[in-house]
This record gives sequence, structure tokens and C-alpha cells, in this order.
Amino acid sequence: MQKSARDMVLSLALIVLAAGVVWLFLPHTDGEPEVKRVDYRVDLLTARRAASYPVAAPEGLPEEWKPTSVRYRAAEDESWHLGFRTPDGEYAAVEQSSGKRKAFIEEKTQRAETTGDAERIDGKTWTRYEGEHYDALVLEDASGSTTVVTGTASFGEMAKLAEALRTE
Repeated sequence: MQKSARDMVLSLALIVLAAGVVWLFLPHTDGEPEVKRVDYRVDLLTARRAASYPVAAPEGLPEEWKPTSVRYRAAEDESWHLGFRTPDGEYAAVEQSSGKRKAFIEEKTQRAETTGDAERIDGKTWTRYEGEHYDALVLEDASGSTTVVTGTASFGEMAKLAEALRTE
């Protein structure tokens, strides 16, 4: 009886030791994974050449604003997307389209509702939307396009992004 108990303790110690060695040599991620910065210059030039509306992208944002995703889809209502990780670690995106406004706003804001409040940013009137998942600032341009700055970022950060938008 004593021998089998001793063997079990030794076996358990050997297993714990082996698990410790494996744990030491496996890579660990502490905190959030590093988000890769994307270069959106070529996509922006392509979108500006192809789109029937003035495509917006930010100029002069601090380096802490990290571009993380970009795409232009001519076949899908000429949709332009440029996503960022904000200095506060949140998500903010510029979405533009010449398609149907109501459907576009609903999709890009994840069904956020207008608050009825408007905000003047860089001489333009943006409408505030609040939602369960995303909040947004929406600009309905006279050219027929719609610009949505949306995400989990605060309205302050979204306003900074909207203020930095330039079409050329």
C-alpha cells in the first residue's frame, strides 16, 4: 500500500514537472495582441479614381491612430471603408457610399438610431446616432453620397476623425 502511494506521488510530481517545462517553452501573449497597421494609400487612390463621389480619408491624425482595415467595392454601391484603432484602444471607421442612404446607415451603424442632435464639424452638419453596439456621426452630402464615422469610439474621437477627413 505504501509503495503504490509513493509511486502515485512520484508520478504526479513527474507530470507536474513535465507540464511546467512545456508551459515555459510555449509562447505566451500578455495583454492584447498587436494590431497591424495597414497602408491604405493605394486603395485610397484607386477609390478616388473610380468613385462617383469625393472619397474622404483623414489627413493629419496623430500616429496613435492606427489604420487597421481598408477596402473599396465599386460593385457594392461604391462603398469605401477605412477602419482605425483609436488612441483609446477603441474602433472607429469611415464608411462612404453612393447607395441608398437609409439601408447604408442602418448597416454601418449596426442599427443605431438618430438622436436628432446635430454637430458642426469643419463647417459641415453631422447627425448623431446612438446604438447598442456602435455610435455614429452621419453626413449626408449634396452629391448623393453618405459619409458615416462609426464604431465603439467616443463621440469626441469620432469628431476628431470626421474633422480630419479630406477629399483631396
